[in-house]
Amino acid sequence: MIILDTARKILHEVPICDHCLGRQFAKLSTGLSNDMRGASLKLVLAMHAGAQKDEELKEELAKNSGEMKCWVCNNLFKNIDPWVNRAVQALSDYEYDNFLVGTKVTGLLAENEEILWAQSGTTFAEPLKTELNREVGKRIEKLTGKKANLKKPQVVALLDLENDTVNVEINSLYIYGRYRKLVRGIPQTRWPCRECGGKGCQRCDNTGKMYQESVDELIKPHLLAAANCADTAFHGAGREDIDALMLGEGRPFVVEAKRPHIRSLDLYELEKQINRGAQGKIEVLGLKFVESQIVEQLKSMKADKEYRMKITHNTTEEKLKSSINVISKTLIKQKTPTRVLHRRADLERIRKVHSAELESYDENTAVLVINCEGGLYVKELVSGDGGRTIPSVASLTGSEAKVIELEVTKVG
Repeated sequence: MIILDTARKILHEVPICDHCLGRQFAKLSTGLSNDMRGASLKLVLAMHAGAQKDEELKEELAKNSGEMKCWVCNNLFKNIDPWVNRAVQALSDYEYDNFLVGTKVTGLLAENEEILWAQSGTTFAEPLKTELNREVGKRIEKLTGKKANLKKPQVVALLDLENDTVNVEINSLYIYGRYRKLVRGIPQTRWPCRECGGKGCQRCDNTGKMYQESVDELIKPHLLAAANCADTAFHGAGREDIDALMLGEGRPFVVEAKRPHIRSLDLYELEKQINRGAQGKIEVLGLKFVESQIVEQLKSMKADKEYRMKITHNTTEEKLKSSINVISKTLIKQKTPTRVLHRRADLERIRKVHSAELESYDENTAVLVINCEGGLYVKELVSGDGGRTIPSVASLTGSEAKVIELEVTKVG
């Protein structure tokens, strides 16, 4: 009887449609639509009015017939199809397998609903926009054959009731791979000119860039064309120095296609196009689709690294071997290198060298192979950086040493 008493109280207050009446009891049962709940409640109350000869209730039910304008939703649920058609049209320019509908209600509708909840005292209701999202979503499913996805939709149709528009949100497409950098002098991502901040000046020849190419920019135009997307973003698992090669199996990365019109990409073909267009400067490997959370995992991964570096020195082979033996399996205390202090905080870090090997030795040069924890600055492991890295090859040999060629041969 509590349910019928609450329903009668609602009918007494305002003219209300079946959808809005049923929605006030949405949490009480499953397998019914709100308009079915509302119609059922009105039918039971009509039967009760007839049995009890309750003329007042009959009048209240007459005020809530299908001919009356609903005070709560202003007959919104009688006019769903135009919103459905506009949503389908707004999404038609994009390729998608699943979707979500969202609603931004007007201030008036939100206020009407709050007044009704306060006056009726119902605790079983769901919000108007929840029902509208569901009902529009069901119709879109029938029209398009696509499925609604409440957790990770590819596209979102946002019904803006206030401005009478349908806005479309397109979630990004994420592609994982590894890149090999085969030439020196290319940064991982676009590097704005320090002089003009990217605006263009005499120093950067009005390009706005310190370097004219990057790994990101060698990949970007091919993804823009393939996905017909608005922009791309590059997310790398760390980065190597600009003058370093990235060899071996390459460095993990995720490239993000923002607002893509096309999602069903042929990644094998995309890989070929990128590598062909890079003309031997970079190579991408193993492209595959991933979810967005992989980006955060990539950024936070603490992968070990292996480096091969050619150094200059003025010490004996015996002293160099001895210094390498000391460094191997040693914890290195390292302050932020002088060369990057202008853009990074001056911190002290401790990183372990897992192994160190002298691959070759000449009178003034040598080749070292270092396997270490991620985050170790290996150039400073050789030079010592004026005592900011302890121990170092320079401090252990008592002579100057410097990296002149660097290759990253393994990440992770």
